[in-house]
Amino acid sequence: MSLHYWNYPTDILCGPSALDALAERCTLLGMRNPLLVTDPGMLSLEPLVLLKAHLTQADIPFSVFSEVASNPSMADVAQGVAAFKAGKHDSLIALGGGSAMDAAKGISLAAVDGQGLQRFEWSQVIAHYPTLADFPRLGLPPLIALPTTAGTGSELGREAVLTQSEENVKRVISHPELLPATVILDPVLTRGLPPTLTAATGMDALTHHIEAFCSPLYHPMSSGVAVEGIRLIQQHLIDAHANGQDMVAREGMLVASAMAAVAFQKGLGGVHALAHPLGARYHKHHGLLNAILLPYVLMANRETIAPDIARLARYLELPQADFDGFLDWVLDLRKRLGIPHSLAEIGLDADAASWVGEQALADISSSDTNACVLSADDYSQIFRNAVQGVLQGVRP
Repeated sequence: MSLHYWNYPTDILCGPSALDALAERCTLLGMRNPLLVTDPGMLSLEPLVLLKAHLTQADIPFSVFSEVASNPSMADVAQGVAAFKAGKHDSLIALGGGSAMDAAKGISLAAVDGQGLQRFEWSQVIAHYPTLADFPRLGLPPLIALPTTAGTGSELGREAVLTQSEENVKRVISHPELLPATVILDPVLTRGLPPTLTAATGMDALTHHIEAFCSPLYHPMSSGVAVEGIRLIQQHLIDAHANGQDMVAREGMLVASAMAAVAFQKGLGGVHALAHPLGARYHKHHGLLNAILLPYVLMANRETIAPDIARLARYLELPQADFDGFLDWVLDLRKRLGIPHSLAEIGLDADAASWVGEQALADISSSDTNACVLSADDYSQIFRNAVQGVLQGVRP
């Protein structure tokens, strides 16, 4: 008999006025001098202005750290740790997309445990910490997360994805105390997100849900979350893309994105196994890579996932409730959002196909949780297909 281990996350405040609770939550968590972690593109934008005004009005001192790349690196984290210690900070606030969230988590861990980024890298976690109860208690500083994009779901994750720049690979760092103490989902913070980023991050959330749903691991609660998350994206993504001021659509996408982090406790798959090395090597937006790769990986997994995808298509009330009907919906959604059809359209070629295949096979998203077993050669072929824009399987 198999023993299954499940766990669900944290306090969430959701709605167009959720930001108003920030100062109170800081007080409840004992946050007297937080370091506000964001990315450089946020410095002159409304979300940071609003957040700083709330902290200032509440007489909560803070500093801003914004040296965060779109694919945050170990070096970014090291700079953040220096800023955290120099400012004698006791807590963190992450404002932004997945890059800010991952950087803040990395800073939190490395500020307390200088070897934490190595000790809690995913391969070490698998080997030494099979359940959350097995992790050592570190007393990490409290973190409040305020997403300004609806894609990564990092605000509800216990992981940080950080780039090891010298090796062109992404490392997944995991510890239960990386989970933010409070998550604030305020659609007002996302209303300035440009349509292109709304599209890419929304497709990122969709990919999280689809890959979790198709994972072979047994986690029926997360499977149910994934199904409803996909429906919310079907309902809201086009509207959020067309009108960034649509607060109903913006809130729906924030909820769907956060739900995805709950869903992918069940695991991710081949899309992420490919997107991680491609993002580290070519510095392309993670959500955009996922959006382009998704149909090619669906085709590679088709034989295994077709029955489950047909059930999903029926739940979404698609006109053709089978694998082909679902794939057509994904392709049409991408087209309506202006997502390129091939990796060649964003400047990638197939020269590194062998390297990509090897890296994808080594990624944690391919090990136990892709819908079917794929080899390095299979991943190389999926990559070539995605470069060329050819939708086909990887086996004869």
